[in-house]
Amino acid sequence: MKQQNISGEDRRRRPDNIKTWTVKEDSTILEFAIKVLSDHSLSKVKSMLRHNQFAVNHIPHTQYNFPVSAGDEFSVNFDQSFAVFSNRRVELVYEDEHILVINKGYGLLSMGTDRIKDGTAYSIMREYVKTHDPKSQIFIVHRLDRDTSGLMMIAKSVEAKEVMQHNWSNMVINRKYVAVLEGQMEKREGEIRSYLAENSLFEVYSTDDPAKGQLAVSRFRTIWVGNGYSLVEFELDTGRKNQIRVHAKDMGHPIVGDRKYGASKSPIHRLALHAMTLRFVHPITRKEMNFTTPIPPNFAKLTHYKQSLVRHRSDE
Repeated sequence: MKQQNISGEDRRRRPDNIKTWTVKEDSTILEFAIKVLSDHSLSKVKSMLRHNQFAVNHIPHTQYNFPVSAGDEFSVNFDQSFAVFSNRRVELVYEDEHILVINKGYGLLSMGTDRIKDGTAYSIMREYVKTHDPKSQIFIVHRLDRDTSGLMMIAKSVEAKEVMQHNWSNMVINRKYVAVLEGQMEKREGEIRSYLAENSLFEVYSTDDPAKGQLAVSRFRTIWVGNGYSLVEFELDTGRKNQIRVHAKDMGHPIVGDRKYGASKSPIHRLALHAMTLRFVHPITRKEMNFTTPIPPNFAKLTHYKQSLVRHRSDE
């Protein structure tokens, strides 16, 4: 990821001349651009693509074979390049009028604390939306731990925020995480069920007593075992604090780098936990949104796993 290049100069941009079309059938960005800009030469269309004048769902793209799907919004900025968001710790995956989906880097707080206000996923994305409209607001509707990387959805409107906060369990269809665990997993797949409580040191632990904690259910699938580690996919039925970290410890295979919950070492110098898949119902359009990121390369390298998954985003 590159450094953010939304600058004061960008804020003084001249007004954009933008036209938007709704994609009717699956295609690529170049194929669709050639179709709707039939009065432009092929060389002109390719030049506009190279100069960030095409956007899909508000996000500029320059890759000629970037997929566009039926229902996507395809926009052309006829007079200048779109302002491009880029930040080394946050990737903008999707944007529309009501929501953002980002890929948060590890070591980055989702939102501020009493001591830390800036340099969070929230403050970075707030600054971004304000470059387009100083009155814009964003709202965090769920969080990832500081040291967990991966997909987060952020609301851009009060309506979207309220729908997601009041109906989270119904709106979120599926969340999958990938983790590297210490040791070799014996079981291919299974389910972990316990009640999670928190002690005075803010450490979460499992208990069998429902009166002492909240029910937490995690399902797991072992993807690969190699080099003394296990690459494991977790699917959450509940979303409790530190749920996967505690359940991995309970299995006797703590997450690599998670010394708080029993890890003995940190070979990649981070918590090896990544929110890989986020599938939810759009709070306004009620369209099903499905986002998936690849397994982090250092996870695959550590376990000697060769992945074929490429970045994928679909709105079904």
